[in-house]
Amino acid sequence: MLKRKLDTSEIKLEGMIDTHVHTKPDIKPRLKDDISVAKDAKKEKMKALVIKSHGESTVGRAQLATDLVGIDVFGGIVLNENVGGINPNAVEVTAKLGGKIVWLPTVSIDKININKNSLEDVIIIVAENDMVLATGHLKPSQIFQVLDIAQEYNLKKILINHPLTKVVGANLDEQKEMGKYGFLEHCFVACMPKPKHDGLDVTKIVESIKYVGYKRCILATDFGQIHNPPPVLGLKIFIKELMCHGISWKHVKYMTSVNPKKLLYM
Repeated sequence: MLKRKLDTSEIKLEGMIDTHVHTKPDIKPRLKDDISVAKDAKKEKMKALVIKSHGESTVGRAQLATDLVGIDVFGGIVLNENVGGINPNAVEVTAKLGGKIVWLPTVSIDKININKNSLEDVIIIVAENDMVLATGHLKPSQIFQVLDIAQEYNLKKILINHPLTKVVGANLDEQKEMGKYGFLEHCFVACMPKPKHDGLDVTKIVESIKYVGYKRCILATDFGQIHNPPPVLGLKIFIKELMCHGISWKHVKYMTSVNPKKLLYM
């Protein structure tokens, strides 16, 4: 975890995208609402944000923030127990409302039966509607099951959420294999201190980026918790930390701009 205060004044976020932000209202305490976070991002000339809730669809909220603030804000749905788990009907509605991301279970991962038939139905809808499938808190064996099915249905837009965290726990070789089929999303929240977070050393993220390759990685914050910095500041600190540990500005830009654009815009 970080032990020093970094000067981030030279870090510019123009054109960047944070693919993992939590806002209020939510089932957990959050620091800022959708509009405030969108305004912060627009002030920094960021291109877009993705807002996520473990408890409800963020599609309508994202559209409202986009219209009011004038920056692209994307939403989606997490297939937790409260929406019926791996529920194709919920995904269908999300698609019709313009949702962009479908996250597989997170906080309900231990309560949900993830079977091939339901996964296939969800993946078909995601692929047909040019959406992004994110792996949530699935374990590596489950992620590889999803990747196998995704290949059957030609789904290319896949986001492997925070592979280094204890809830996922993918090793480097597993991450490299996953990176052949989706983007690895490295979130700064993992580096926040225990017991609330993983207390992950940022050098572990650097090691993964170098092993897998920056062209298969995305940087995000997963911020919004009341005890952490606001997402925009968090992204600056994350970038500064990575650069202090040998990741170039060119590669940072690629992981925060080029790669997320491939999921959200292309």
